[in-house]
Amino acid sequence: MKIVNFSKQNSLLNTFVREIRDIHIQDDRLRFRKNIERIGEIMAYEISKELSFSPEIIETPLGKTESNLLTNDIVIATILRAGLIYHQGFLNFFDDADSAFVSAYRKYKENQLSFNIHIEYIASPQLEGRTLILTDPMLATGGSMELSYHALLTKGMPKHVHIATIIASEQAIEYCKEKFPSERTTIWAAAIDPELDDHAYIVPGLGDAGDLAYGLKD
Repeated sequence: MKIVNFSKQNSLLNTFVREIRDIHIQDDRLRFRKNIERIGEIMAYEISKELSFSPEIIETPLGKTESNLLTNDIVIATILRAGLIYHQGFLNFFDDADSAFVSAYRKYKENQLSFNIHIEYIASPQLEGRTLILTDPMLATGGSMELSYHALLTKGMPKHVHIATIIASEQAIEYCKEKFPSERTTIWAAAIDPELDDHAYIVPGLGDAGDLAYGLKD
């Protein structure tokens, strides 16, 4: 399985990741959302380099020329709710992609230290033979990503899965390597952090991406 960690590269992406992490900047909700969207756009561009293209002759007002055009049939799937603005970043670049949405959430037990993950909603086109970009800004344990993937498989088997996240834990990366088909999965992460705390939040992470983007929830 190919793992791409953008924090090991020098690019403008690192600036936006720094800003969404910084407690002195991230309280600007509009800026936080815009940076999440920008990261989605940059990731979409980087993923596009791994996709298939074919030459096509196009006609301009003054003549004809050959251009390489994307041939992958793409579906962008997002785990609600933090992923919504991230999803938009991908759509800004993959104009013709279809979209899928999965509602996955943690239901904590009485001790507040353990939880089950529940899937309550899925809306997806058929996925058989298509390229699936599965997005979630935070990949903490990998459990939500795995359950969402299996929920989506009810719509068919994709040709290749690109897991796109902003901040992942090392534990989640290892978990996904075990649970996803290695020959048909690529993981793209803006940063990979070393650990999880007792509540399974990524450390140092950035906090709750959904709350920072959309406000507190009960």
